[in-house]
Amino acid sequence: MNWKESFSIELQNILKPDQFILDAPMSEHTTFKIGGKADILIFPSTVEEVANVLKLIYKNQIACTIIGNGSNVLVLDNGIRGAVIKFNGQFAGIKSEDTKIIAAAGAKLKDVSNFAADNGLSGLEFAIGIPGSIGGAVFMNAGAYGGEMKSVVSKVTAVSKTGDIKEFNINELDLGYRHSIFQTNGYAICEIELQLQNGNTDEIKNQMDDFTARRESKQPLDYPSAGSTFKRPEGHFAGTLIDKTGLKGLRVGDAMVSTKHAGFVVNAGHATAADVLSLIDEVKRRVYEAHGVMLSPEVRIIGE
Repeated sequence: MNWKESFSIELQNILKPDQFILDAPMSEHTTFKIGGKADILIFPSTVEEVANVLKLIYKNQIACTIIGNGSNVLVLDNGIRGAVIKFNGQFAGIKSEDTKIIAAAGAKLKDVSNFAADNGLSGLEFAIGIPGSIGGAVFMNAGAYGGEMKSVVSKVTAVSKTGDIKEFNINELDLGYRHSIFQTNGYAICEIELQLQNGNTDEIKNQMDDFTARRESKQPLDYPSAGSTFKRPEGHFAGTLIDKTGLKGLRVGDAMVSTKHAGFVVNAGHATAADVLSLIDEVKRRVYEAHGVMLSPEVRIIGE
């Protein structure tokens, strides 16, 4: 019996059969539709399950990767060794307490934004068009239209590599541009508390409709992608620099710089991760030659 089989037997004591998959093709579990197989892909549904799964992973000394909705990641072509924990619809509850919202990590950010609007709570309008889960949004301190998660998060419940549950207050989160403490401390984000303000539901929804219309007019939503490919370099916009360099439509295999928004690399067919990485390198090289600015990827690159 190999380690995957013996580990999956142990997992059956914690999870239901539909909560994990052996040799899962990550192209089916990421918005880029790219990536090799994960040895084992796990979908927890409660904080306690996350803690028990992480204890088991730690006990067996198995490598562990944690992802949200799979929207800001590029999984490499040889896949991911060890266990991958994915926070998806099985872990997506949302509730409100006065002007606070408590959301499970797998809840889609747009669903949390709509829930806030339905409850007359303002502050999360900026997030309506950000793809992916709220856990992933906190991990990256996602932002748009002048807002960012840093401005609304008040508390995060997370689980350590060894299965200990801990609450982090806003001062412990180290939220900066596309950065949080969870990128270095190894904790799995499980639950997020947001502090919002009372507002007018119609005004909130009008603002969200405006942001949605702007996004749909500018972003290449007709191709699989991982969202914005590059971080914003200081004093510039990545998409503008790439556009000025004449790189819209540039391809390596089926990876392509979007013709609609140059800040996005899209999967125009059957792109491999190698295609995407080659294209990213070529874009970085040409932008640096033309403008003296070195771009760096915003997309999280995982696997082997």
